[in-house]
Amino acid sequence: MAGRCMRFEIENRDPSCAARTGRLELPHGTVETPVFMPVGTQASVKALSSEDLLELGASIILSNAYHLYLRPGPEILRAAGGIHRFMNWPRPVLTDSGGFQIFSLNSFMKLTDEGVHFRSHIDGSRHFFAPETAIDAQAAIGSDIMMCLDECPPWPVERERAERAVTRTLRWAERCRKHWGSTVDRSRQHLFGIVQGSVYADLRRDCARRLAEMEFPGYAIGGVSVGETKELMEEAVACTAPELPESAPRYLMGVGPPDDVVMAIGYGVDMFDCVMPTRNARNGTLFTSMGRVNIKNAVHARNFGPVDPDCGCPVCRRYSAAYLHHLFKSGEILALRLNTLHNLWFMVQLTSLAREAIRNGQFIPFRDRILRQWRTAGGADDSPVSPPE
Repeated sequence: MAGRCMRFEIENRDPSCAARTGRLELPHGTVETPVFMPVGTQASVKALSSEDLLELGASIILSNAYHLYLRPGPEILRAAGGIHRFMNWPRPVLTDSGGFQIFSLNSFMKLTDEGVHFRSHIDGSRHFFAPETAIDAQAAIGSDIMMCLDECPPWPVERERAERAVTRTLRWAERCRKHWGSTVDRSRQHLFGIVQGSVYADLRRDCARRLAEMEFPGYAIGGVSVGETKELMEEAVACTAPELPESAPRYLMGVGPPDDVVMAIGYGVDMFDCVMPTRNARNGTLFTSMGRVNIKNAVHARNFGPVDPDCGCPVCRRYSAAYLHHLFKSGEILALRLNTLHNLWFMVQLTSLAREAIRNGQFIPFRDRILRQWRTAGGADDSPVSPPE
């Protein structure tokens, strides 16, 4: 299977909106879209093994070039034969370029048109990431999909600052594409461009159109879920997605609340990732068909049924809500593992159900049901910003 070029084919469209299903063929397997990608920042989805992810039905995961560049480092990853062999994961991997992490984790960070100077959050050592460095780091990792280095401006941001970030992002995209084309085996690793522009619709449209002219294999919508309201995030998705090539996969970066995922699917987005499901799991918040459930609450102490009667995950099939409550209150490590299994199963199944609804021409009723469940009191996510794990 290794060596196969990327191919994306749209299979179904919902007649009432822009939602679509597709098949994304990559060197390490085929991904059905829309898809949610569990986040394995450091070549590990926290609390889970690669075998767990296979059992959950995850078809692609995300790792981060910034973290893997610092530890274990490109030399170790090359010697290991790439990330797939290193973590024993046979399916596709997408790597973020690390730009967001550099900007958000470093108190010392100097941004120039050439690239970004920063200090390691691990030991304080000094480093420099140029667009070419980001490509080289991801080439060493061996991901199926790599991302351009971009500038994600802070929130809130004035228009002038957002405009400068778009200009730099486009220049860096050109450099990334050139370096990728001359140094990387393009049949094995595929490069996506990233749209920036903050909440300014005209900036986002212009950025998307200019990236499309560069003819990347795929495109991402970046700079959302960084503190803005859900309404502003939806406006950013709504104005950007239609400007991206119809024939290429579209990836909304860092968005994981179920209501936001189904909202974006309705605008024609195909790929999602977020640390929120796993981070919430470790804090005792479970995703269910009824909305969010706080397993720490005393009401679960005598609930000897599954936390979600409609869930078919390995946890709900085998363990009671009372047991999950006990594990978490007792500080048992198993609580983190079981909660994470449950939440990622929910997200994988959410996109599976979305695909089924699109195929049946019933996506709008499906979307509206999820929005009702998750945008009511207690259902909506109260932590829209998703910092790195």
